[in-house]
Amino acid sequence: MRRTAIFSLGIAMCAPSFVCVARAQTDAGGLELIARITPTGARAEPVRQFMFFILTKSYSEIVKEVEDKDPVPPRDQFIDSLKVSPELRTWLKGHDTLDLAEPGFDKLLTPDDILNIPEFLLAYQRSNSGGVTNGLPRPKYAEPDKTDHPEKYEKLKQEYLVSLKKFIRSRPETVSGVELELDGVNPQRKWAALQNDRRKRVQRVAPDVAQLNFLAAKAETDLEGRASLSGLAPGDYWISSLNLDADSGDMRVRWDVPVKIERGKTIHVELSNLNSIDARRSAP
Repeated sequence: MRRTAIFSLGIAMCAPSFVCVARAQTDAGGLELIARITPTGARAEPVRQFMFFILTKSYSEIVKEVEDKDPVPPRDQFIDSLKVSPELRTWLKGHDTLDLAEPGFDKLLTPDDILNIPEFLLAYQRSNSGGVTNGLPRPKYAEPDKTDHPEKYEKLKQEYLVSLKKFIRSRPETVSGVELELDGVNPQRKWAALQNDRRKRVQRVAPDVAQLNFLAAKAETDLEGRASLSGLAPGDYWISSLNLDADSGDMRVRWDVPVKIERGKTIHVELSNLNSIDARRSAP
């Protein structure tokens, strides 16, 4: 009798737990997805044995947050760090380019730019040296005169610059090709390397942040491109491939698709080209 009473009491005490578990199972929702990619001019193919991550936040937003914590230096700050003349730094800040080798660069240069910026003057002199340009003025001053005869040096230098300015104005075609002599001071390579290094850091860090802080579940597709999950709490989620590419033929894509899980329901989602992101153009 006593054992029966104890057993009955145990059942009574466990009953609320069973109710909570049953209620949680009833409240939970499920997700069934199928992923297919359609190459250009071909049939849709299943994305086989591919891992999808169910996140509580959009992966693109996670990437943006990681980028915000590792920003590229402001353009002017980058220019100030360059080992070039102050005149070239000032010119770069006043023009919307960092690539001194871009097509049409010579069209950005005025005669005053060439004369007043040491790097441009040297590049112009080099590109027109060796007798390739007839009538090109030649400097009559020498560097030793700068110390031994400073007044003479300055007078001859100014005469040279005046005659060179007139020559450039009368022969604007001689500016063409000056960009070929600016490779050694072109900041574009350093700027691109800085951005590429930061992009690699984001590619490395963002998936870890997503899985550590925002991962609700993950599932791998079968040979038909299907995957299913159960026990998801109702709410908003994103089906993400993180920075992993799914490919078929000429298509390389990623997914970051929002989905709303409802209480006690299984949501069906089809992943395809239509709701994908082109991996060749996407962020990290």
